[in-house]
Amino acid sequence: MSHHLEFYINGQWVKPQGTQTLDVINPATEDAIATIALGNAADVDLAVAAARKAFESYSQTTREERIALLERILDVFKKRMGEVAEAITAEMGAPDKLSQMAQAPSGVGHFAAALHALKNFEFEEQIGTTQVVKEPIGVCGLITPWNWPMNQLTCKVAPALATGCTMVLKPSEVAPLSALLLAEILDEAGVPPGVFNLVNGDGPTVGAAMSAHPDIDMMSFTGSTGAGRQVMINSAGTIKRVALELGGKSANILLDDVNFEKMVAHAVLTCMNNTGQSCNAPTRLLVPANRMDDVAAIASAVITKVKAGDPKAPDTVNGPVVSKAQWLKIQDLIQKGIDEGATLLAGGTGLPDGLSKGYYVKPTIFTHVTNEMTIAREEIFGPVLSIIAYEDEDDAVRIANDTVYGLSGYVSSADLERARKVARRIRTGMVHLNGAALDNNAPFGGYKQSGIGREWGHHGFEDFLEIKSIFGYHPKQA
Repeated sequence: MSHHLEFYINGQWVKPQGTQTLDVINPATEDAIATIALGNAADVDLAVAAARKAFESYSQTTREERIALLERILDVFKKRMGEVAEAITAEMGAPDKLSQMAQAPSGVGHFAAALHALKNFEFEEQIGTTQVVKEPIGVCGLITPWNWPMNQLTCKVAPALATGCTMVLKPSEVAPLSALLLAEILDEAGVPPGVFNLVNGDGPTVGAAMSAHPDIDMMSFTGSTGAGRQVMINSAGTIKRVALELGGKSANILLDDVNFEKMVAHAVLTCMNNTGQSCNAPTRLLVPANRMDDVAAIASAVITKVKAGDPKAPDTVNGPVVSKAQWLKIQDLIQKGIDEGATLLAGGTGLPDGLSKGYYVKPTIFTHVTNEMTIAREEIFGPVLSIIAYEDEDDAVRIANDTVYGLSGYVSSADLERARKVARRIRTGMVHLNGAALDNNAPFGGYKQSGIGREWGHHGFEDFLEIKSIFGYHPKQA
């Protein structure tokens, strides 16, 4: 078992101010695989002081200097990609293939997107005699989750570095190993001391201290809507900017002209990806009422291909969920679906057949779900798909929008123009048409209780920048 009992502050690994520690649990085996130190408010003070001091010089670096830094980070990251993938599989249970092909490479994707955006970003513009300047906001507090650990780390760290900010990171204490590797990568790449700082800890202690800290200028948080609400409350006393990427209950609308064999299969597999632990997962599948039985038959066949088991086995599709607490929450929600009258098509409560250890969930599908049921309202964050019938296109849009969330949506039709029109009616920050993939250069974020602000690409720079108007900067024209 490895021990990570130091924090990365001011370019060095330093001992914590307190003595509290936490075991990191491998969810596939339920064994402790590492120990981390848990920080406190005093650790946050030290990290913030380092970031504040470093901001004086780092905020004045040129675009060219920051481009060179991001290029060095990319070079080092690519060399250590295998280590990152191994850490992610161990800390949160992602299957090896997913860690190697998506989880770890997401870090390269976000640094590359930030590099591309930095090369072309307009930091200044002239309006009449006024020069409008976009400047780094200052010291940023970053709090990241466990479900796509490297993805969420780098889509915050990369734009912060690109825009000239300094930062203090609190990664998830449940899955901190990949974040510690990122600190090593940034150090090797030559990120100046104090620009990036890492303090491990829990939300109520380290997260709260960061949010309330008078010398942190903005908070960027990804996680549950409830925790995001607390970040806003804690940040209110210092009127700091808050950027939030929160939960979702995304609808996947299959219009009546689609190839159902193809798109139902795509819907099931997309929902099950990362064992359902994605905030933008299409967890509500909306289908024409007169095709419910057909859809059920297709989904029933497809779900048999979703094998839950050892993340290191080559045929595994679903690894475990991240923790016992998550497993128990998902079990309760599956039981609620049964109790409230949804039809259990596949899966259900308990461990999958043949598994007696690990936080594994049966890949589960409910049909004949109504949008008033708990499983259609609450974010389950596990491999659970709810299939809901609609009467016509307007009804599908109504059901899709009938949620407190607004992160993502999915619309499929044989007629692309029809799909486009429906997409424009969906109240979400993102919509995928006919199975289109995400784009690292396009904005990621949501409406309503799914968050505030946008991440990824050049849109992801905006929350890290302040806008200054310098009046009379240009002489008046004669």
